[in-house]
Amino acid sequence: MAEVPASVKGMNDLLPPEVSKWHFLEEKARSVLDAFAYREVRTPILEYTSLFVRSVGEVTDVVEKQMYTFDDRDGRSVSLRPEGTAPAVRAFIGNSQWTREPVTKWYYLGPMFRHERAQRGRLRQFHQLGAEVFGVAEPTGDAEMIAMLVNILGEIGIPRGAFTTTINSLGEPEERPAYREALVTYLRAHEAQLDEDSRRRLELNPLRVLDSKSPEVQALVASAPVILDHLGEGSRARFGRVQDTLTALGVAFEVDPRLVRGLDYYTSTIFEIKVTAGELGAQNTVCGGGRYDRLVESLGGPKTPAMGFGLGLERALLAMPDVDAGGAGFEPGLQVFIATLDAAALEYALPIGHRLRLAGIRTEIEHRGGSLKSQLKRADKLRARLALIVGETEVATRRLQVKDLAAGQQHEVAEADLLPRLHALLD
Repeated sequence: MAEVPASVKGMNDLLPPEVSKWHFLEEKARSVLDAFAYREVRTPILEYTSLFVRSVGEVTDVVEKQMYTFDDRDGRSVSLRPEGTAPAVRAFIGNSQWTREPVTKWYYLGPMFRHERAQRGRLRQFHQLGAEVFGVAEPTGDAEMIAMLVNILGEIGIPRGAFTTTINSLGEPEERPAYREALVTYLRAHEAQLDEDSRRRLELNPLRVLDSKSPEVQALVASAPVILDHLGEGSRARFGRVQDTLTALGVAFEVDPRLVRGLDYYTSTIFEIKVTAGELGAQNTVCGGGRYDRLVESLGGPKTPAMGFGLGLERALLAMPDVDAGGAGFEPGLQVFIATLDAAALEYALPIGHRLRLAGIRTEIEHRGGSLKSQLKRADKLRARLALIVGETEVATRRLQVKDLAAGQQHEVAEADLLPRLHALLD
């Protein structure tokens, strides 16, 4: 017997009816994004590796440990995209988007790839909803994006009390040397408590130590200097404006002065949302993002203020309330099931079923025959609203039996009157 092929570890199949839950989330998210005047962009899954090294940062977990990187047939290093912002920025620059409109608001949905330790809510192929805004420098834009995220979570059924929005400010790059010096001084005084990875980051990029996943290092940095104490007056005022706007928009939030993001391109406002509902467990950060005002210019574009976020779909789905196991409650039920009792009935029913489908009625036809009892049992399993029963008599008279499976009633309907009668019953 041939060996059964296995899926790649951390890369999962999505099957019905679970996929319907994904459709629900995606449709709700698209509806909110549309209300905020975002438009969809689609970028390739494969990018040149240098894009992520230059944007995400060479001394980050993503670039150092997690990317799927290989040389293509031309000998150039390429990587499966680990995140969506860098490809969106490349597309923005490559298409001179700033010449088309002063403010560009994009969103995207699709798979990302990181070679992480596979666990619940953290896969090697994961799916992300992301959005980017180019051309808006005002702090009110930061607050608007966070409010939009909160709205998306509410639309997919996660109550306000089940998630926490945390924000922080990294200030401007010019303000970081003073903080870097204070942080390095503190960390060197406790260097013996750092793990090997954090000691290396202390030399190359000390702020990355704050993003360590080691519980011992996290306990140590809990007493480290905070960047908010080293911001200039302008950055403080800007961060205050973000907070005031969030309050005006009715968004509850907490300031976390130790919040950092795992990517180097962030400046000024950063944010995360953690959810306590559902089945997330320890991996409860559902989305995060922030401002990256220097990234477009650093990749060869014009000086452009920008910001964005990424929302993990797998994690959001785990946080969503499920109407029943497996997501079946998100799957639309069948509208009409056509039970055919013999070969002649099937031949007669096929054009009828085709007409129903062209009229937008979700219809299944039983091609395999079988007893009426077994066919109605299948109709029930498919959650059909109506059953259209076709046998020898129905073919001869062109009058069909329509069984209302919800009400338990049966009607005889002439073929010529079938479509309007079905619409009336379904309504």
